[in-house]
Amino acid sequence: MKHYLLVTMRTSSFNKMFIQPHYEYLNKLKESNQLEAYGPFSDGKGGAYLIKSNSLEEAIEIGQSDPLVKSGSSTVMVKEWHLKEV
Repeated sequence: MKHYLLVTMRTSSFNKMFIQPHYEYLNKLKESNQLEAYGPFSDGKGGAYLIKSNSLEEAIEIGQSDPLVKSGSSTVMVKEWHLKEV
């Protein structure tokens, strides 16, 4: 599996009612051993999460399925990350 960084940024249509479903979605990714790390940005304008996935297409599908993204509250950018362990 490869690592992908998903960066979400709030839109002008941001609706906080989708925050809880977003965290529930992340919990499902954690339960399926796909979620590696996640967290909000300090400026409150978005956040990021690191996942394991078989392909870029699958990672994009995961990002597009996030309730924040599906609702139009956030955008998502997906990048394959050649993660280096220290």
